[in-house]
Amino acid sequence: MLSTEFLIAAMIVVLIPGTGVFCTLATGIVRGRPASVAAAFGCTLGILPAIAAAFIGLLAILHASAIAYTVLKYAGAAFLIYLAWQTWNGRGPISLRKDVPVSFSKLATTGFLVNVLNPKLSIFFLTFLPQFIDPGVAINPQLSVMSLVFMGMTFAIFVVYGAIASAIGPTLRRTGVAGWIRRSTALTFAGLGARLALTES
Repeated sequence: MLSTEFLIAAMIVVLIPGTGVFCTLATGIVRGRPASVAAAFGCTLGILPAIAAAFIGLLAILHASAIAYTVLKYAGAAFLIYLAWQTWNGRGPISLRKDVPVSFSKLATTGFLVNVLNPKLSIFFLTFLPQFIDPGVAINPQLSVMSLVFMGMTFAIFVVYGAIASAIGPTLRRTGVAGWIRRSTALTFAGLGARLALTES
């Protein structure tokens, strides 16, 4: 049975704004609620590789291998900076120009990559979930339940974030702050990418 402590801690972790949240918010502001759901779905699916790695022990390898961690870290940072560049220029899957056509599958793929290329997510599963495991019970079923609950919580909260963003999006566009939003979003992604690149393992 899941502990109250786990549920509270997991909710706090999901609620804290990160790359997935900003991806979902930016999508919701410009492209509306259905598009934000696609982005939220992709971000949620991006958790799966970290979960799979937890089950087969790759997280311990990633944590111990400076080379593996560094490669993934810089790949993630480069992707975030690439998203920043695209957003600044009004292009890409989370472009803040509504006249740039983007499919739901591309939005979901972007959300997926945002999380997959973040090594901190993998380290999170290595350090966070074990705190709530009962050593007297089989580990894999516990990990499975906690992982599924975490993913469900992530999707639900991201959908709410997207709904809020899509609700205020038209007002923001009418008041002429779309350019400010575009630049702020681009700078946010660039900042997150730089922080990831400069963060020690």
